[in-house]
Amino acid sequence: LGNATTLQLGRVRAPLAANTDWGGVAGTQSVLPATDSVNGTTGNVPVIVATARDDDDEIVCTLLAGADDYITKPFSVEQLDARIVALLRRTRSVEGTPIIEVGGLRIDPRHHAAELDGRAIELTRKEFDLLAYLAARPGVVVTKNELLAEVWRQPWGGSEKTVDVHLSWLRRKLGETAAAPRYLRAVRGVGIKLVVPDR
Repeated sequence: LGNATTLQLGRVRAPLAANTDWGGVAGTQSVLPATDSVNGTTGNVPVIVATARDDDDEIVCTLLAGADDYITKPFSVEQLDARIVALLRRTRSVEGTPIIEVGGLRIDPRHHAAELDGRAIELTRKEFDLLAYLAARPGVVVTKNELLAEVWRQPWGGSEKTVDVHLSWLRRKLGETAAAPRYLRAVRGVGIKLVVPDR
């Protein structure tokens, strides 16, 4: 694999960013120039980053840079195929999803657009997927394992720190903090839920 290999599957282009091990986060960002916002022209393109680096901070930074999934070498062709199929299934599944409204939040899964009190929110693809998943289940406590399985498509498990970081960034963009929550409420020892704020 080269620095960035693009796979053509049906009508969906699925770029695979690989061999980023020597470039670190900077190398990853160089092959993800237009995936930092769901409002960008290529924001709906699923991206998998393949690298030999398995450092937790590296994985988190790569996902925040816009990648949808992260796979460490060595890996089998079968595992890569499974991840690509899962990402494409996720991408295509939103086509018939209705608009979600919770309090001042308005989420349009089909167009990957989100608004808070009438103002657009700039979200990465994964932040959007996380928000949409929680908003579709208002008031329901969702575990981090469920989020890893359903949002990150990692039913075999993954790093809960990845979920924590994305929740932190999402809170910031919603104008709240863990200490002063509005929409995102943590339930200690259980998980997270999205609710209509009290104020």
